[in-house]
Amino acid sequence: FTGEQLLVFGSLLQPSWSSLYLLATTFRFCRFILASTAAMGFTREEVAEFQEQFNVFDQDGNGHITCQELSNVFKALGESVPGYRLRELISEVDKDMNGEVEWDEFLAMMEKVRAGNVKFGLADASEKTKKLVKVEGLSSASSAGTTHSFDEDETVSFSDWINYVLKDDADLQSRLPITPEQLFDAGSDGILLCKLINSSVEGTIDERAINKKKPNTYKQHENQTLVLNSASAIGCSVVNIGAEDLIAGKPHLVLGLMWQIIRIGLLAKISLKNNPNLAMLLRDGESLADFLKLSPEEILLRWFNYHLEKAGHPRRVNNFGGDIKDSECYTVLLHQIAPAEFGVDRSPLQEHDTTRRAEKMLQQADKIGCRAFVRPQDVVKGNQKLNLAFVANLFNTYPALEPSDDGLPDFDLGDYDETREEKTFRNWMNSLGVMPFVNNLYSDLNDGLILLELMNKIKPGIVDWSRVNKAPYKFGGQMKKIENCNYVVELARQLKFSVVGIDGNDLNAGNRTLTLAIVWQMMRAYTIKLLETLAGSGKTITDADIVNWANTTLTQGRKSSSITGFKDLAISTSLPVIDLVDCIRPGIIDYDLVNSASDDEEKLLNAKYAISMSRKCGARIYALPEDLVEVKPKMVLTVFACLMARSLQKA
Repeated sequence: FTGEQLLVFGSLLQPSWSSLYLLATTFRFCRFILASTAAMGFTREEVAEFQEQFNVFDQDGNGHITCQELSNVFKALGESVPGYRLRELISEVDKDMNGEVEWDEFLAMMEKVRAGNVKFGLADASEKTKKLVKVEGLSSASSAGTTHSFDEDETVSFSDWINYVLKDDADLQSRLPITPEQLFDAGSDGILLCKLINSSVEGTIDERAINKKKPNTYKQHENQTLVLNSASAIGCSVVNIGAEDLIAGKPHLVLGLMWQIIRIGLLAKISLKNNPNLAMLLRDGESLADFLKLSPEEILLRWFNYHLEKAGHPRRVNNFGGDIKDSECYTVLLHQIAPAEFGVDRSPLQEHDTTRRAEKMLQQADKIGCRAFVRPQDVVKGNQKLNLAFVANLFNTYPALEPSDDGLPDFDLGDYDETREEKTFRNWMNSLGVMPFVNNLYSDLNDGLILLELMNKIKPGIVDWSRVNKAPYKFGGQMKKIENCNYVVELARQLKFSVVGIDGNDLNAGNRTLTLAIVWQMMRAYTIKLLETLAGSGKTITDADIVNWANTTLTQGRKSSSITGFKDLAISTSLPVIDLVDCIRPGIIDYDLVNSASDDEEKLLNAKYAISMSRKCGARIYALPEDLVEVKPKMVLTVFACLMARSLQKA
């Protein structure tokens, strides 16, 4: 504003000391900003560009860039950045040390960058944001006025992948192939997303539960509810995503969910259980336990480098970004893993232009049917998300891990194999959006940070974060991790958990039995807390309360089934669960699809239908069909508790 404009504005205000003070303060602030930017030598056009970049990070528009907002931008760029690194990026610019970056701090950073005095990670990220597409409009759970971003490259990659993996699906023949422009609308009725989930984790959704025949808006909402609860069950974070957002095709939300589903499917096979030949990658002196602590991404990098070494190539890759930009290592990898009859060669290395070389490399990948996910520009730009997907697809298609004449190293997964219960707990944690993603239930929890994050979700504010040691640990890292784990046990006592014989050393060492004891009580407490909040009575809800609710609801719904507790063998038929779902949402169950459960095969069919229909009616259930058939009391409790929560939500 000019001084004259402010005086006109002031004449419209009611004359009061407060309004005059506001006017004077506003005038001084405007003069300060204009003087500051002029002193820095920025033109109005440059300031406008910087403001636009700042706004990409400042997603809620409150004038502050937080670690979470920074993380969201990196995810949109296809990069996964650990929490400690996000805090470092903030602290490099954060003059007042409040843990956030304000506009004046951002502008001061840009001045130093232009002067060439110093480099900032946040400035590098800011430059990358120019490739993002910004959209207005929000999740129904967000605040109005937020700006979201997504990467156009992802729309191309994901639509291509969907066309590839679902090309033979009979229900999708009329809508495939889809173009990038059709991607968001194509998933609006939920059918395609249900199919995508099943392509990643087979059998997650019972197809009998999907509304397939030209679903109206109500049926679409049911499908999308099934999508969200099923995605959550396989470990996708669906926080702040609603069925309405998917029906509306909100780009940033649809792409974010699709990537999680695709990523889980691609990385699921990268394990010793699915590919025992991965034992070829064990290093001298490395134990099986140590190898199993590696994340799928780390195993992929080791696999990549294993083949580079076998090919006699001197280079190694340490990431899916900068190290693969020139396509050299990709070319060598493809030549090494491709069967000879496909004629894959190293001719791309003769091309000096990196973009043209990337195209020629991808032509070689196409010979073995593995061109999916990346285009030349994605390789040259080093898009970590899409290049991770490209390498994972290569591994899943042609791992080329043939044992030597000496055979595989001796190993027995035994106790190291992930149980159904462990997988359920891990998926529950990931669905709540914990950072970083939990790949191993024991090694990934041994610093206590994720457990503390979960504690704070169970009872917000219970964690005093000033007491928590965060990475990077400069000195005494192991001791600081144990201190965190001791704090977890201390808070567990406050929450009335049973922690007899458990201390921080047990959690840090990854003691399976004692870690599971803590994690189960966390999951149970989280579910019961949700129930108590919905009930609103202030009364503690017990197992007996849940059983009584179930039987009362079944009686009122004129159903013949009932349960005596969570060990009742009648639960193995899944009929009590199916009947409860029909009581909560009358008419949703097609009883022609329900059998008498006279044998194990029929019981499993009922259980699959029961779990999917529970999710379809809005219950966020993490248990698996086998848990009902085998009547696993812990998981059975969560099923009935989640159904009770859904009933209370409806009320």
